[in-house]
Amino acid sequence: MPARWGAEREERILSQHESISPLDAAGLEEEYLTPSAVEAREAKYLLATYARTPFHPARGDGARLVDPDGRVYWDLLGGIAVNVLGHRHPALVQTLRAQAETLLHVSNLYYHPTQGLLAEQLVQLSGLARAFFCNSGTEANEAALKLARLARPGRAGVVALDGSFHGRTFGALSITGHEPYRTPFEPLVPGATFVPPNDIAALEAAVGASTAAIFLEPILGEGGVVPLTPATLQAARRIADRSGALLVFDEIQCGLGRTGWWFAHQAAQVVPDMMTLAKPLGGGLPLGAVLVSAAVADVVRPGHHGTTFGGNPVACRLGLTVLDVLQRTELVQRVRELGEWLGTELGRLKSACAAITEVRGAGLMWGIELDRDARPVARQLLERGFVVGTARERVLRLLPPFIVPRRGLEEFLQALPQVLETPIAAGGAS
Repeated sequence: MPARWGAEREERILSQHESISPLDAAGLEEEYLTPSAVEAREAKYLLATYARTPFHPARGDGARLVDPDGRVYWDLLGGIAVNVLGHRHPALVQTLRAQAETLLHVSNLYYHPTQGLLAEQLVQLSGLARAFFCNSGTEANEAALKLARLARPGRAGVVALDGSFHGRTFGALSITGHEPYRTPFEPLVPGATFVPPNDIAALEAAVGASTAAIFLEPILGEGGVVPLTPATLQAARRIADRSGALLVFDEIQCGLGRTGWWFAHQAAQVVPDMMTLAKPLGGGLPLGAVLVSAAVADVVRPGHHGTTFGGNPVACRLGLTVLDVLQRTELVQRVRELGEWLGTELGRLKSACAAITEVRGAGLMWGIELDRDARPVARQLLERGFVVGTARERVLRLLPPFIVPRRGLEEFLQALPQVLETPIAAGGAS
């Protein structure tokens, strides 16, 4: 042992002496946390992969966010469909604290109880047979693509939708139907065919003997909140059965109660061969999942796939808490009822406001298409205290927590037409 590591210092470090402040140890003194300092440091050291909005949430409470100056905002984006229980939910806080006292990570070489418990819950809710846990939505889709190849050997084709979004890793990007995301990285994984959403004839024509999987989002999220009709989902099931292809539903954004059903495809009474999940599953921590039918599960062997962090004890325990709260408080039913009211109100707003060209969605997942670029409108809404998202160029996207009070949505419905009637100053929001 080097001389500088005396017995006293080693004991202090190894025992994690309480006098060491986590903030001081990380160099996070207050002057380093100001908005200007944060932005300057990111501009110098981070890759420029995000066009960030200059908004600095400092804390959250329920369906609200608070900035460093104490200004309060309605959070109608929910971390892009992640924070279904809002911010600082007491059950999640308690779970996180309790699990942090026992085990943060153990690897998938060994057992821990919460992974199997969470898989059991998801299997029972979905009607599928088994689960695999990973860290994100794109990883879930990568796993589903591998499993499709495994279950359908000799087939390499995948049929997906124009406007779809399945992730940014190479396999998931290869089946994402949005050219600006794809073009800089071509050539991608070959074999993808794209058809328009809700075009059953085009889907029928595209699927053949070389198709391993039909990959669909029941509601295209990043693509502008475009719901697939029940007839389309039912036709996809028939086409998959006829051709021998697997039917995969990407419910990363629209699943786990977001539409007022546990899974969006359940409204069409269709069961897929595989389903991918993420976003709200880990209660705010990274957690993705692939749920598979018994037929797919039967071909999987040790070594076919894996992950170091996926399904770790903390994320899985938080996932169990999310599912418990959703079931115990009947929040999914609340989402359905609140969504019916919100859809009606958005329809009325469209009739009264010429700047709104279309309204699409279900539950607490809505797209408001405008006659103009949506990004400046989102910035103006932020200035008025509403955090919303955008999709493509002209769609405002709403993905609020399931616990959002009706009052917050009513205030948004009042503010939106006022914003749409307000000219944007030169050099303003972008």
